[in-house]
Amino acid sequence: MPIHNADVATVFEEVADLLDLQGANPFRIRAYRNAARTLSQLSEPVAEMIRDGRDLSELPDIGDDLAEKIEVIVQTGTLPLLEELEKEVDPAMTELMDVPGLGPSRVRTLHDELGISSRAELTKAAEEGKVRTIKGFGEKSEQNILKGLKDIGEEKRWLLSRADPVVHSLKAYLEDHEAVEKVDVAGSYRRRKETVGDLDLLVLSDDGVAVSNHFVEYEDVVDVASKGDTRSTVRLRSDIQVDLRVVPPDSYGAALLYFTGSKAHNVALRNRAVNKGMKINEYGVFRVNGEEERIGGETEEGIYGLFDLPYIVPELRENRGELEAAQGGHLPNLITLDDLRGNLHAHTTDSDGQDSIQAMAEAAKERGLEYLAITDHSPAVAVAQGLDSDELRRQMDAIDELNEMMVGVRVLKSIEVDIMKDGSLDLPDDVLDELDLCVCSVHTSLGLSEKEQTERILRAMDNPNFHILAHPTGRRLNQRGPIDVDLDRIMEAAVERGCFLELNAQPQRLDLNDVYCKRAKELGLKISIGADAHARDELDFLKYGIDQARRGWLEPGDVLNTMSWNEIKPLIDARR
Repeated sequence: MPIHNADVATVFEEVADLLDLQGANPFRIRAYRNAARTLSQLSEPVAEMIRDGRDLSELPDIGDDLAEKIEVIVQTGTLPLLEELEKEVDPAMTELMDVPGLGPSRVRTLHDELGISSRAELTKAAEEGKVRTIKGFGEKSEQNILKGLKDIGEEKRWLLSRADPVVHSLKAYLEDHEAVEKVDVAGSYRRRKETVGDLDLLVLSDDGVAVSNHFVEYEDVVDVASKGDTRSTVRLRSDIQVDLRVVPPDSYGAALLYFTGSKAHNVALRNRAVNKGMKINEYGVFRVNGEEERIGGETEEGIYGLFDLPYIVPELRENRGELEAAQGGHLPNLITLDDLRGNLHAHTTDSDGQDSIQAMAEAAKERGLEYLAITDHSPAVAVAQGLDSDELRRQMDAIDELNEMMVGVRVLKSIEVDIMKDGSLDLPDDVLDELDLCVCSVHTSLGLSEKEQTERILRAMDNPNFHILAHPTGRRLNQRGPIDVDLDRIMEAAVERGCFLELNAQPQRLDLNDVYCKRAKELGLKISIGADAHARDELDFLKYGIDQARRGWLEPGDVLNTMSWNEIKPLIDARR
C-alpha cells in the first residue's frame, strides 16, 4: 500500500508531540514540525522522488537526517524513533492529547504541576477546581477541558486541510469508473467547516453494485464496515470513515441537500414544507394531499425554488438567518479567492519561515496578488528567532532594494509584533513608525483572566502603530482552545480606533471563527484574511480563509485586502 506525503507528515508530527511531552529541546521539536509542514504542502509525492533518486535533503527544512528518516517511512510505513518514543511515554499521557485544547506542552504542565497522567486524574482535578490554579490555564480553560473530556467519545474531527487531499484522491478514483456519472462530497466538508467528521459521498449512478465494488477496492481502504447495493462504509488508512451512497437521478438533489445539512438548516426547511402542505426528505419533495405526490428532488436549485427561494450556497446553511435573507432577497454576495488583491501576513527565513523575501514575493505574484506584507516575528518569540530593531531595519533596506527590482507585486515592510503582558508592543515606536503597517499578536501569557487579557489588548490598540490584530483568540484547532478574551469588546474598540482584525487562514487556526466574522460584518469592522504563510506554497492557505469568510457571510467590501494598497494606506496613516 503506497505511503503518501500526509502519512510521512503525520509520523513527524507524532514524533514532535512525543518529544514535546518529554520536554525535549524545542529546536529539535520544531525541526520535526517544520518538516511535517513542508511535506504536507509538497505537491510532488516523496515516494516518487525517492524512486527517481532525488535528493530530499534539498527540500526546505529537510536535512540529511530527516531525508533518511523519510526514506525509512516510505519503505516500511513506520519509523524506529517513533516506536522508541511510544515505548518511553506512558500511553495514558498520550491519550490526554486527544482532549480538545490540550497539546503536548499543556499535558506536560498538568503532569509536572498536578501529577496528572490519565483522563480520570484530569477529570478529578478539573472537577475539584485544581486545573484553574495552574499558570496558563484559568477557569475558562478548566471548563473547556471538562467539556472536552465529556465529548471525547464523540466523532473525531479532522482539519479541513487534512480532509482535502483525501477527498480529492478518492473522488478522482470514483469518477474514473464508467458507471459513475457524478460524485459529490456532502456533510460539513461541503459546508467548508473548519473541521470535519466522517465523509459523506454521494454518487449518481444506475449501477450501485458496480460502484460499491469499486469503492471498497480503493487502495487506501483498511476496513470495510459494511457493503451494500446502494450504501457502503469504509475506514481509510488516514483513519477517516467514509460513507458512500449511490443515488438515482430523481432523488440526487434531495439527497445532496439532506446530507449536506446542517441539521438545523434542514429542520427549518422541513418546517417550511409542512406550512406549505409538503414533505421533504432525502428522497425528494412531496405534496401531501391525501396521497403523496412527488413534485421535486432532482436538483437543489429546483427544491429551493419550490419554496420560492433562490439557491443557498452550502457555506451559509447553518440556520443563522439564511432562509429569511433568501426570502427577502438579501443573501450576501459572498467573497471569492479572486477578490483578494494582497496578503498581509507572511514569514521568511529572517525569522521562522522557509523561503526568502524574494521567493515569497514571486510566489505572491504567481498567484495574482498585487502586494505582500512581510511580517516576521519580533524578539519575544525567541524560538522563532524574532527580529530586533537593527535586524528589522536591515530587512526594510532589503525590501526597498527588492521593490526597485521586482515588477508586478509590491512588498510591504511590516512585522508581527508581540503584544506584551502589560499591553506594550515588543519593539520601540521609532522603528515601528518606519514600517508600512504592523500586525500585532499575542503569543505569551495565554492564561490571563478574561479581564486581564482584554485590557492587555485594548492597551496595545491605543498605540497608533497597532493596525491589525492577528489570530485574535489564539486558538489552535484540535490542540488548544481560545484565550479568555471579551472579543465583542475588542471588536467594538477596533471600530472606534480604526484598527482591523485578522481572519488567520492557517488551517490549524482559522481564527476568527465564522460566528465572529458575521459579528464583525454587523459592526462594520473590516477583516484582513491573512495566510500566515511560512513558506511560498502556504500562500494557498488563503483559500481556507475564504471558506471561513464565506461561512461568516463576508462580502468583498467587508475584507481589507480586497482593496488596493493605495486604498489601504490612508486607513493605516489615519492611525498615525
